[in-house]
Amino acid sequence: MSSILALSLNETERQIIVVDDGADYSPINELIALSSNIVYVRQPNRGLGQARNTGIELAEGSFIQFVDGDDLLLTSAYEQCLDIIRYRETDMVLFQSTDKKSSKPLADAEGPISGTEYMTHHNLRGSAWTFLFRKEILHDLRFPKGILHEDEEFTPQLMLRAENLYFTNNKAYYYRKREGSIMHKRDKRWHIRRLADAEQVLYRLKERVDYLPVKERIAMERRIAQLTMDHIYNVIRLTHDETHFNHVLQRLSRHGLFPLPDKDYTSKYKWFRRMTNSSFGRKTLIMLLRAKG
Repeated sequence: MSSILALSLNETERQIIVVDDGADYSPINELIALSSNIVYVRQPNRGLGQARNTGIELAEGSFIQFVDGDDLLLTSAYEQCLDIIRYRETDMVLFQSTDKKSSKPLADAEGPISGTEYMTHHNLRGSAWTFLFRKEILHDLRFPKGILHEDEEFTPQLMLRAENLYFTNNKAYYYRKREGSIMHKRDKRWHIRRLADAEQVLYRLKERVDYLPVKERIAMERRIAQLTMDHIYNVIRLTHDETHFNHVLQRLSRHGLFPLPDKDYTSKYKWFRRMTNSSFGRKTLIMLLRAKG
């Protein structure tokens, strides 16, 4: 909260919405002491997607930025992002995150380009806190409810709606690695759920591809291929189970997601595609990731 209040935004320029989805302790008194214009909502825990949807519905400003409770906006780098939306016509600003609390601005942002063009030529980070965006481009788009990886389904669809996008390598967001958080749990049942949810996200994105115009379809196909590669990697890394892995590949194949498309997206992608295209390569990957632990 303090990192938001430290920005060069006065009370008429910002709206802070805190969605408390079932924490044991309510911080409402502390929030009131910090600022009088904080909107506090306490609701049952229905997942991160629903919490963000609540924030979207309550948002009255022109732009939205998501911030997880323990994280920070890094003032100097984030101020550059604010200057972009102040002085340039833009729908979306992408920036980098870091696990270090100090960050200095680097070069100026690049752009504007469309979100479609960006996604066609760049690897996309799906995390919903690595960008700020104009609310009006959302229309009816919302986060899926009750699943993990909700931002992986939301972010590429939002990108396709951005006509003017800027991107920067400045590290404007501090992400705190929290023991026991969604992305760092080690419970086997949680891993199974995480993988199952990620697979369903792939299927839903794939279903939408055929209804997109050509340029948007090419952009989304790249993102789906990247997510499929990540999913295959995570299945091996988190299960170490060759039988389960083969069943996943069979399901992906039925949905037209495997073998991975023969594209030159990145050197890493090309290498991974070659490895997964042969039985020997897949067995080698399993052995390598088992050894890695």
